[in-house]
Amino acid sequence: MSESRYADLDGAALERWLSEAAPGHGGVHSIEKFPGGQSNPTYRVETERGPLVLRRKPFGKLLPSAHAVEREHRLISALHPAGVPVAAPVALCEDPEVIGAPFYLMGLVEGRTFWNGALPDCAPEERSAIYRAMIDTLAKLHAVDPVAVGLGDYGAPGNYFARQVGRWTKQYRMAQTDDIPEVERLIEWLPATLPQQDRTSIIHGDYRIDNMIYAPDRSEILAVIDWELSTLGDPLADFAYLAMNWAMPHGERGAQLGGLDLPALGIPTLEEATERYCEATGRTSVPDLNWFFAYNLFRLVGIIQGIKKRAIDGNASNANAEAAAARIVPLAQQAWAFAERAAV
Repeated sequence: MSESRYADLDGAALERWLSEAAPGHGGVHSIEKFPGGQSNPTYRVETERGPLVLRRKPFGKLLPSAHAVEREHRLISALHPAGVPVAAPVALCEDPEVIGAPFYLMGLVEGRTFWNGALPDCAPEERSAIYRAMIDTLAKLHAVDPVAVGLGDYGAPGNYFARQVGRWTKQYRMAQTDDIPEVERLIEWLPATLPQQDRTSIIHGDYRIDNMIYAPDRSEILAVIDWELSTLGDPLADFAYLAMNWAMPHGERGAQLGGLDLPALGIPTLEEATERYCEATGRTSVPDLNWFFAYNLFRLVGIIQGIKKRAIDGNASNANAEAAAARIVPLAQQAWAFAERAAV
């Protein structure tokens, strides 16, 4: 096999490792890197037995606690037998010497990914079913008992948002390249206005429609993907992150729904989505979401700032890192606008 069929990985080394770690898959025929993505590079690996997906850490020096593919593998290994739709785990390699970075392999799930939250190629009835499935799957995830599936220590104890605000402030500071007034205000305001946490569950951390793989011919979700931000925490973090798509203006690409005629499209309104989630999780209501929206955008600023720093250092995994970095200031301004509207 020629090296050109190995993408940017050492395919021969991967094949040798796979023959010992997960016997039965046979030789590696080809490796193709999936386009897009800013964090953990992801590949389709064709083996004699069939296709697999490989996710690895970026090459080079990384920020502490970032790109924890080991945690992703542990999580899907726990959730798969619990009935949460995730890809089947295959094997984990923590030795960076094999292909240059730690990685794991999982089964490939074939299906549909929707990149536009308006679902322009679907009929209204199907749009409604697709959104209902996404809300119901989130509720199913939040119903899993972390201790029962071996994830009782998957996140630190204490207030989730306090930990996360502290974490993303630290990550931002370590990757900081500019002085952004709105970010400085958020760093002061967020920890002073933390919401009270009354539930703890496994949370995805990046729950949106383009992180779902739907069945080719129906509204069923076959797999939720991209678990790198998962932890134990307040389930409202996931719901608020999903709900933020209703508050952000719709574009040609992306999950945002703001400004669309949702009833005409067959897409639930935020009120309807909230009611369905509350019914499925036994809640009577959710609190004012503007604080959560401000926090989520602050976290996104921290993530993209890390991408910008890696681009400067030459480690970014995607050629679009520079364009992503240009979003930092507008996102910080949007975050502060939500903060000013928050009822705290």
